[in-house]
Amino acid sequence: MSRPSHSFAVTLPTRRSFLNKRWSHPIGFIETHPDRSHFISPLSASMALGMTMNGADGSTFDAMRRTLRFDGLPQEEINAAYRGLLDLLVDLDPRVTFQVANSVWHTDRLTPLRPFVEAVRESFDAQVEPIDFLDPGAPSVINRWVRQRTRDRIDEIVPDPLMNPDQVVMYLLNAIYFNGDWTDRFDRAETRDGDFHLADGSTAPVRYMHRTGGFRMGGTADYTVVDLPYGGKAFSMTVVVPRDPTGLIPLVREMDENRWNRLVEGLGAEHPDAGLVLPRFTLEWESALNRALDALGMEVAFDPREADFSRLFGDRGPFISQVKQKTFVRVDEEGTEAAAVTSVEMRAVSGPPTIRVDRPFFFAIREGLSGTILFMGAISEAPEDP
Repeated sequence: MSRPSHSFAVTLPTRRSFLNKRWSHPIGFIETHPDRSHFISPLSASMALGMTMNGADGSTFDAMRRTLRFDGLPQEEINAAYRGLLDLLVDLDPRVTFQVANSVWHTDRLTPLRPFVEAVRESFDAQVEPIDFLDPGAPSVINRWVRQRTRDRIDEIVPDPLMNPDQVVMYLLNAIYFNGDWTDRFDRAETRDGDFHLADGSTAPVRYMHRTGGFRMGGTADYTVVDLPYGGKAFSMTVVVPRDPTGLIPLVREMDENRWNRLVEGLGAEHPDAGLVLPRFTLEWESALNRALDALGMEVAFDPREADFSRLFGDRGPFISQVKQKTFVRVDEEGTEAAAVTSVEMRAVSGPPTIRVDRPFFFAIREGLSGTILFMGAISEAPEDP
């Protein structure tokens, strides 16, 4: 599978402009790992964290609100914005499949407060389910939901088995699925091999699709922009190509909401004679988002001592232990298929962790000073009681 060094993304229209202020997060990943390809869903991360914010209070709520760029808005307006966005995006284009699903899985030992449950159900259409995290089958139940909502493009988001399941109190999940045919498809007969020019000066073979017309274009002295519509043209893919193979990092470093808006506004009308050569590609990506969110000012939400999620269960207890995202994208002659899942794992503040040796394990008997290993073994069968 070819892995182009450029990052392509499906652009989604929004009702509220502040819901698109998400540049610091993806740019940080691209700058940190410039030799890797990335495919990030700001919308999926925002939806999962937006649900979680309904359980936050005090300085934790303020930090999450600032990180998500909601600029001092009250919770009711924030939820209304998410509700409006869902109503806008789903069924916007009958020729494009776009689905958004949210779910909250909470320990059956605790009952979430009614205002939180009502908020995530009404504003996010969230499915709220109790589950026994101590049951070894719990991860497979949640991951089955992930597979169903992404049409098997993402297999799992919750680790199986869970580490210290007695500490897990909640998973908040968002899943997005997109499948759109180009308004004007590429001709497969025109697809052929070519070189992809990498930032280090080397080249790699890829399969290139070719077409004439059917897209808008624009750009500056530093980059070229093309905009390829899907279906009835409510959705499109905007591709920004630096003129220099080393220009991707400077481009994304300078990108912000204002520059992006100028870039989109600068797109001209469709040019019937312009040619386009675009690689076919498939990409799977995953990462924990903790460090990126911490750098954006959300560190208090990850602090077991300081986090305040008292609007979840009525006490400060839980904190965010991990925010994780997995994505998938496939671009070919017919169009684009893409999926994303973001999970927010909540754990309870508790005493020292309990390590359960309840599965096959390795062990050794050793002398500490010299490091001599006296015995070693592997227990693969159910151990016999002495």
